[in-house]
Amino acid sequence: MTLLRPSALTAVLLLAACGFHLEGRAPLPVAVKTPFLEAPDPQSDFVQYLRHNLLSNGAQLMPEKGDASAVVSILNDRFARRVLSVSSINRVNEYEVTYTIAFSVTAGGKELLPPQELTTTRTYSFDETALLAKGHEEDILRQDMARNLADMVMRRLSSL
Repeated sequence: MTLLRPSALTAVLLLAACGFHLEGRAPLPVAVKTPFLEAPDPQSDFVQYLRHNLLSNGAQLMPEKGDASAVVSILNDRFARRVLSVSSINRVNEYEVTYTIAFSVTAGGKELLPPQELTTTRTYSFDETALLAKGHEEDILRQDMARNLADMVMRRLSSL
């Protein structure tokens, strides 16, 4: 049987005392333990990641709004792309992609979180000769941005 050194024991106690949690894991308050997730597009990347995060953090998603302890409403879920730069022969060199979501949380007719908008932006270079690869790169960026936004929403929910 090995005993912890005093310095290791101190480190463990400090981590526990400061509220440290593994990445992606945050205790949810009772108010959002059994939420209803309301979204215009339930199959979007963001909603899928948010649903996964809620479940992996101990929430039980309710199928009916009336049975839920809180309603997480996704008010906006939008992905956009715009040209960032062009070459001297007027060909696209770079794109900027933006993922924007807006959400609110209500419980029992009370507003727990007022409508909030979160946005994340990325840029990527573009090459016409690698069209398929660049399309795949944009898909990967969209998924990563959706995952980041879902993590941001989870942090806001855990702070209620």
